[in-house]
Amino acid sequence: MAMALSNSVPSACIICLSASNQFDPPSSPFKSLKPPLFWPWQKVKMGPLTVSPMGFGTWAWGNQLLWGYQPSMDSQLQQVFNLAVENGINLFDTADSYGTGRLNGQSEKLLGKFIRGFQGEKRIRDEIVIATKFAAYPWRLTSGQFVQACRASRDRMQIEQIGIGQLHWSTANYAPPQELALWNGLVAMYEKGLVKAVGVSNYGPKQLVKIHDYLKARGVPLCSAQVQFSLLSIGEDQMEIKNICDSLDIRLISYSPLGLGMLTGKYTPSRLPQGPRGLLFKQILPGLKPLLVSLREIAEKRCKTIPQVAINWCISKGTIPIPGVKTVKQAEENLGALGWRLSSSELLQLDYAAQESPQRMIQNIFQTK
Repeated sequence: MAMALSNSVPSACIICLSASNQFDPPSSPFKSLKPPLFWPWQKVKMGPLTVSPMGFGTWAWGNQLLWGYQPSMDSQLQQVFNLAVENGINLFDTADSYGTGRLNGQSEKLLGKFIRGFQGEKRIRDEIVIATKFAAYPWRLTSGQFVQACRASRDRMQIEQIGIGQLHWSTANYAPPQELALWNGLVAMYEKGLVKAVGVSNYGPKQLVKIHDYLKARGVPLCSAQVQFSLLSIGEDQMEIKNICDSLDIRLISYSPLGLGMLTGKYTPSRLPQGPRGLLFKQILPGLKPLLVSLREIAEKRCKTIPQVAINWCISKGTIPIPGVKTVKQAEENLGALGWRLSSSELLQLDYAAQESPQRMIQNIFQTK
């Protein structure tokens, strides 16, 4: 059975990999991994769109400060994109602010370039959904400026229509008057046909209900809400957001499902990543032992890796995780989170271990109440 394996998968697990799949796949157009790690009929609805149960986040594509991006990485990033699409992933999340300094907007540019460079079936290419976010910069004060931002993103990607246009964050915490311009901007870009659907990011429970009701009154459905959601981010606010999404038929997109890498099992208090992440990891990792022990135990039993279990937890909770990816190896590992499901007892074990771990991920300062 040919399959891309991460180095972190114990060799003893190879013999049980076939047992982890619950059914034999029929013939498939997906060709890069054999058999494919994701079956094409396992799609989920998100508003008017049909997307894979996991997407890929592209924050690192252009970000030099935090993720060490260099233009020399572009050829491998094209391979990452091709591998993802060939194996059923059709959701890619980006933002007009992704990319540092002179590389601002680089993530969107690369996504557009990679779509054009994809050599697979046109049908598969046409099903790709790009979800981009528009920053609530202080100079964007009118709905027209958000429409202009949407057009600029579309031009950078060189696509006819954006899949999901999202507000990157709410200004309710610090500039309430600007908030109505954000909301009207979403309405305008939707009515003009610039986007197929609209969503929000970093909206807390109260603001999420408010914008849902406002958009509904304007005849615009809110299709998605993107928040930090993982085994490190399951506080009261995040769970309330999840419950609201379920009740209002909004799909929750979970970003940082691996806690910026803390849930990969690759780091310890004595082995930290370089840069700003290292400072954060130093504070949180020592308190994650119960959670990391449970993740490793389930991963070994399932013949999976720790990241695959952590991502599958998000999927099993009914969210769409968007782990970031920079290398082919990371893409292959992330794809291994699909095609299986944690049991109810495993989910309870992980939930309990998360509660027993005294540290939590620091929440995004832009998330509202």
